Amino acid sequence: MFWLKKLFSPLLSPLAFSLACGVLGLVLARSRRWQRTGRALLTLPVLVLLAAGNKWISGRLIAPLESRYPAVGDFQPGEPLPAGLAACRYVVVLGGGHDDRNDLPALSRLSTSARARLAEGVRLLRLLPGAQLVVSGPGFDRGPTHAQLLADSAVSLGIERTRILMIDDARDTEEEAARLHEVLGDAPVALVTSAWHLPRAMALGAAQGLHALPCPSDFLDRSGGLRRFSDFTWDVSSLERSTAAVHEWLGGWWSRLRGRA
Repeated sequence: MFWLKKLFSPLLSPLAFSLACGVLGLVLARSRRWQRTGRALLTLPVLVLLAAGNKWISGRLIAPLESRYPAVGDFQPGEPLPAGLAACRYVVVLGGGHDDRNDLPALSRLSTSARARLAEGVRLLRLLPGAQLVVSGPGFDRGPTHAQLLADSAVSLGIERTRILMIDDARDTEEEAARLHEVLGDAPVALVTSAWHLPRAMALGAAQGLHALPCPSDFLDRSGGLRRFSDFTWDVSSLERSTAAVHEWLGGWWSRLRGRA
């Protein structure tokens, strides 16, 4: 089931779906019998990419996910923390991917999402001097695991290695939730992941009995609700937002369908 999901999930992204429809449309358009269907399919990629690449539409797709949980604000030195945050014994940073380049330092090998998640985790860890950092993520066939790269990056940012726990045998969010509960039990944790990924991560964690405080990071829609003329144009970042939103909406639906969240 895991590999089946990994195989078909990328094909449902707006770009991959558009390319697949375009290729199929070109093939069918050369056939007399299916020519009309082929021409219709050729218009679908244009419509999908026009929608997915639009700033306003992509914002509307991802906003319901990113607004589900408020960000943890800044605190002045000596200012008391909210009770829920102060009670957290662990700061958990979920994996976000990395590149397989051994000639780069660990922090530079992390994806943009992984760096944003780790930065928030390190910020929270400095607010919680008694807490430990938990990092998660598997690796490629060769080289360090994602959890190891996150740990090395945290050390480079000033976190003592003795404060870091690694979970490097969980392949996706569902397995991460199960392993976290297995390792941490009922201890309260600050769960850090991308804001658009957090609703599904929280649901999967709750299904496993994880006692998690949502701590969003890596916000892709930072417009603050203010709209300008440029917000109704198109760019590559909008396609990225739409892709993340579609992935999470489909992932949440799949988890609920299987009774896992």
